[in-house]
Amino acid sequence: MDVSTNVIFIIAAFSLAVVLIMSRERIPPNLRRGLALLSILLVLFAFFLIVWSFFSRGYIAPTFL
Repeated sequence: MDVSTNVIFIIAAFSLAVVLIMSRERIPPNLRRGLALLSILLVLFAFFLIVWSFFSRGYIAPTFL
């Protein structure tokens, strides 16, 4: 995967989380839970992409393998 694609996804995932936190009073309760779960999943995947890119580029030597 291209680095710019990862960076765009990471920025979009964190931006969605920030927007949901800042406007949580204006979102209907039944929609809020689904968006929160989606945002959590996207942020977790963004963290995975960050760690995976460090491992694949050789910045962190995997000692457990």
